[in-house]
Amino acid sequence: MIKTLECFGDSHVLVLDEPILKMLGVGRDTLLQLTISGGSLVVTPVNVGVGRADIDAVFDELEPRYGEMLRRLAE
Repeated sequence: MIKTLECFGDSHVLVLDEPILKMLGVGRDTLLQLTISGGSLVVTPVNVGVGRADIDAVFDELEPRYGEMLRRLAE
């Protein structure tokens, strides 16, 4: 895929299409690390841990099978 930079005020931006962002699991609030490697710009999502929504989804999935045990462990 070939992209061009677009002007935004006094800066230039690289606009990424929504399907690409979804494939990478990147959203508006995702921290990105920029590095230069061999003359290429490499953009990498920063792994800052698992979000609360992900944790809640896992517990919702585990609750029917392990709920009682998890409650006892919490005590």
